[in-house]
Amino acid sequence: MKLKYLVAILLITALFLGCAGEKKEAATPTPEKTAMPESTPESAPKFKLVEPGVLTVGTDAAYPPFESINEVTNEFEGFDVDLMKEVAKRIGLEVKFVNVAWEGIIPGLVAHKYDVIASAMTITEERKKQIDFSDPYFEAWQVIVVRKDDDRISKAEDLAGKIVGVQIGTTGQFVAEDLVKEGINFEIKTYDTTPDALLDLKNGNIDACIIDNGVAEKALKNNPDTYKIVGGKLSYEEYGIAVAKDNPELLKAINQALKEIKEDGTYDKIYQKWFGE
Repeated sequence: MKLKYLVAILLITALFLGCAGEKKEAATPTPEKTAMPESTPESAPKFKLVEPGVLTVGTDAAYPPFESINEVTNEFEGFDVDLMKEVAKRIGLEVKFVNVAWEGIIPGLVAHKYDVIASAMTITEERKKQIDFSDPYFEAWQVIVVRKDDDRISKAEDLAGKIVGVQIGTTGQFVAEDLVKEGINFEIKTYDTTPDALLDLKNGNIDACIIDNGVAEKALKNNPDTYKIVGGKLSYEEYGIAVAKDNPELLKAINQALKEIKEDGTYDKIYQKWFGE
């Protein structure tokens, strides 16, 4: 009789302890809940970045004064470089620049090899099919550059029968092609970089270049006895910072930063540093 009572008591005790253990386990928070800080706002922007905490900028660093590599310090410098440093700072990111050949710069952004393109890139409808652009941050136009001692060319029509250098894939090439379509027949010679085209012009291998006015003015300033600008404005353009289409929060943050930079005078200071008054 006592043995039966003892067995019953042991069974009841085991059952009670088992139930108590199940309650304790069920009350333990799951890893998902403990891993989510309560202070993190659900509306916080979520950027797609190649490297966490870093804004990686693709740029064709052969386009002074917008972007180039200093021969002494081996560091990136230029208007776009200073602008992107300021943009990155205002959205709470470090910044890193990647030198990319112009011809492959858009495919690299689409493939997320870098987060943005800041490289004096003109906003065009064709490019907007592949990538998104920030609000415009710079106004530019295409101009004709010739050797200073060459009086044969003073306007676009005078390019007929000549050899004209352009950087491949740029609006300079597009404008040159449009002029040919309009009936001004000349040979278009493409180059990987604008400095290469200007060097060939200097050496007499081509007759003219069609390039952005900012780059042309910098070339004239550095080589006053070598080049001159003729023919006025061939086109009007606006530059934008390019962002992948699947990164809308980053684009929004960049636009806000650009707005602040323009409103508080920082943009003017950067502009004056690289272009003067």
